[in-house]
Amino acid sequence: MALACAVTVANLYYAQPLLQQFAATFHATIAGVGVVPSAVQIGYAGGLLFLGPLGDRHARHRFILGLGALLPPALLAAAAAPSVLWLAIATLAVGLLSSIIQQIIPLVAHVTPPSLRGKAIGMVMSGLMIGILGGRVLAGAIAQWASWRWAFGFGAASSAAIWLMLWRVLPRLPAQTQAKQGYVALMASTLVQFVKYRELRFAALTGALFFGSFSVFWVGLTPLLHSPVYGYGPAVVGAFGLLGIAGASSAALAGRWSDRPGGPRRVRLIALVAVLLSWVAAAFGTHNVWGLVVGILAIDAGCQGAHIANLAAIHTLPGEARSRINAVYMSAYFGGGAIGSLVASHAWDAGGWPAVVLCGAWFAAAGLVVERVM
Repeated sequence: MALACAVTVANLYYAQPLLQQFAATFHATIAGVGVVPSAVQIGYAGGLLFLGPLGDRHARHRFILGLGALLPPALLAAAAAPSVLWLAIATLAVGLLSSIIQQIIPLVAHVTPPSLRGKAIGMVMSGLMIGILGGRVLAGAIAQWASWRWAFGFGAASSAAIWLMLWRVLPRLPAQTQAKQGYVALMASTLVQFVKYRELRFAALTGALFFGSFSVFWVGLTPLLHSPVYGYGPAVVGAFGLLGIAGASSAALAGRWSDRPGGPRRVRLIALVAVLLSWVAAAFGTHNVWGLVVGILAIDAGCQGAHIANLAAIHTLPGEARSRINAVYMSAYFGGGAIGSLVASHAWDAGGWPAVVLCGAWFAAAGLVVERVM
């Protein structure tokens, strides 16, 4: 399940180190192609919100395999895109279909004993974060030696292989509820979860803010590393994701701490402080690569820790609504990421890296304020 999450989520992040190549291919500005990484995250958030709740009504293995079969064709459509609009629509579909990840995570929570749930979620989330950052590494390397189109072609091939693996090994479990609830009623009950549970509202808001900060960092980093100050090619830009993988290794530790009484709140507070401090280091990154290195390690460790804490907290809520609860949280989470991606591309065009730092720090500070006030 961790491997499936890693390969699938990588599809969402192939675009981030390729903004310069998109701009060159389609003769556009960074702000003009910034819609592409935003589109994939909007699609993912939409899939979570509008498709995610169906996991409570249907057998999850069938749902995962059905959507997963459509993912390779969507990636091939992105690889063949003749325009920015085509690419944005194709990546929107990729994001929508990649929401199968958030059917896998509730499945893990369902089959794991409560005393080990945080650890198990942390393991799967380690795979997820490695896929998020590894997707950048792969995309950058492929674009350096071939073209950005081959990056999406690679994604199509790897997604097809993962589908075959899941078809063979995914646990076959019946739907968690036998109620014949219509789609409109199911969606209404999804919104009810947000109103009903304070912990869910809190997690959704903090998740949107810290993942928005994360997206500002990684989208804004691409044009900085391509700029004359550094002059790196796409392979080196993508390789910066390896630093993020090191930072994301905190997932298992955060998961174990989150299993303790009161653990999620303490882990989240420490993690949000780390996200804010990452921008202090990143502020020196205009002419100092070590500021960027420290910033990457801190923001990835902080975001991963806060995310694990939020997941551990919301998965203590009633199991029969787990897919709907997860859909609310993750749609807010990736909605914040989509906003952060769009803000980063416009901030770069408006004021370069200093403007990116200010925007990212604002997201992080707002998350910390919410943590202390609520």
